[in-house]
Amino acid sequence: MKKSLGDMGELFPQSVFIIASYDEDGIPNAMNAAWAGECTRHEICFNIGDHKTTANIVKKGAFTVAPADLANVVSADYFGIATGTKVNKAEQSGLTFTRSEHVDAPVIEEYPLTMECEVTSIDGDEHGARVVGRIVNVLVDEKILGEDGKVDFGKFKPLVYDSSHMSYRVVGDEVGFAWKTGKELM
Repeated sequence: MKKSLGDMGELFPQSVFIIASYDEDGIPNAMNAAWAGECTRHEICFNIGDHKTTANIVKKGAFTVAPADLANVVSADYFGIATGTKVNKAEQSGLTFTRSEHVDAPVIEEYPLTMECEVTSIDGDEHGARVVGRIVNVLVDEKILGEDGKVDFGKFKPLVYDSSHMSYRVVGDEVGFAWKTGKELM
């Protein structure tokens, strides 16, 4: 038997993305955003409200996205609860922020995967926007690569946000293969 839960729409865990940017003075900032994802193989899309990161992205036209992983759960949550207009989150986190070689945005060295992005469209303004960015380059730590040279999610252990329980979960187990597992029903 199924039970109606009304109009609740966030029942599925969402990726935990750390979006990093520079302000007009070149000070790095990072925020935790779950309303985000790859909208094509070469684009990132996310919705963010009135944040320092929003203003930075509108001004700079660039950002980086680092999917949070198990090893960085503490800093990932910190980037979601601290306010960049009140504290220097980069300094307070103790993490290493370096300048991207491809876009005007920082890379957080401790996060094993970073997508460097240029803004292609913004629907909104510094007080809230839907942002789409073209992935210019992807940096990946070799320790999370499999023998095939691709990201091994079992090694990476990316986080997802379970909004129903306000918790973080880890992705990792392989349970089937796209374009193969369902063939038994054909």
